[in-house]
Amino acid sequence: MTQIPASYFDGKTSRVHRVSLSVNDGIASISGDAQRASPISELRVSERTRNGFRKVTFPDDAYLEINNAPEFDDLLAATGYRDSAVVRMQQSWRNALIGLVATIAILVLGYLYALPIAADIVAKALPESVERSISKGTLEFLDKRILAPSQLPVARRDEITKKFQMMVPPKEGAPSYEIIFRKSNIGPNAFALPSGQIIMTDELVKLMSNDEQVIGVLAHELGHLHERHLMRRIVQSSAIGAVITVIFGDVSSIIATVPTVMLDMKYSRDAEREADDYAIAMMKANGIPLSQLSDSFERMKTKESEAPPPYLSSHPSTDDRIAHIKNAQ
Repeated sequence: MTQIPASYFDGKTSRVHRVSLSVNDGIASISGDAQRASPISELRVSERTRNGFRKVTFPDDAYLEINNAPEFDDLLAATGYRDSAVVRMQQSWRNALIGLVATIAILVLGYLYALPIAADIVAKALPESVERSISKGTLEFLDKRILAPSQLPVARRDEITKKFQMMVPPKEGAPSYEIIFRKSNIGPNAFALPSGQIIMTDELVKLMSNDEQVIGVLAHELGHLHERHLMRRIVQSSAIGAVITVIFGDVSSIIATVPTVMLDMKYSRDAEREADDYAIAMMKANGIPLSQLSDSFERMKTKESEAPPPYLSSHPSTDDRIAHIKNAQ
């Protein structure tokens, strides 16, 4: 019967008991400075490592420290004990690499497919009070740092608002909205807040050559509202922030997520296509040539030689979108 030297700690004092461990008929016994026996089924064995001692814990939390790992491994093998699959994988760099690749693949697939689906479900379930709170806080943040009161004449702002209110929405259940004009120090821009405010900058109005082009931009933003792209995007970004918080422990990262996401809103290609299709359908439903919609993007594109307009930076693939609009005519 093999006996393995070990150090025994009774869990009550710090005294080290020099003992020998042996196993016979499923019973683990120690002898020497201390004596006790216990069925091996009641013992907990620590994971195997390349260096360091193995630990065997008794039901009452007393434990053994065993330095002779090879002999202990042979003893465990003789009893039929096997490490868990996870531990066995950790002992092989090939298996560890496979596990790492599988984990990355799961995370990527979850981000690309599972997270958008979950974000859509959560966004639709959120109460309006949450949307109003997010929108109010975001607009206050932007008004303090990015935006300023509009310098367009009130009559001009009312004219644009009334013209857009006269447009027939292309789908049933169009969301309620409010057009808010602001002057911006970041140039031509337009975006929508979750509770229905569509922010349009003076610079974007001045960039357009006529009101039909302005209406085309507003229709695109209304499309984002109708499809709830904004809340879906915020939920996704907040979910990523939550993961980062779990890893790094910085709760403030979630709190700061919403204004940042709204300022640098980058939708997916599918979301942009849905909003463009909504604008196309709205232009058609109201007898406005689609050329006005494509021309609005062409005019914004010409500003790229000076500085990329934020509206374009947050709405990618401009050339493809212009081609899509022209093909829809």
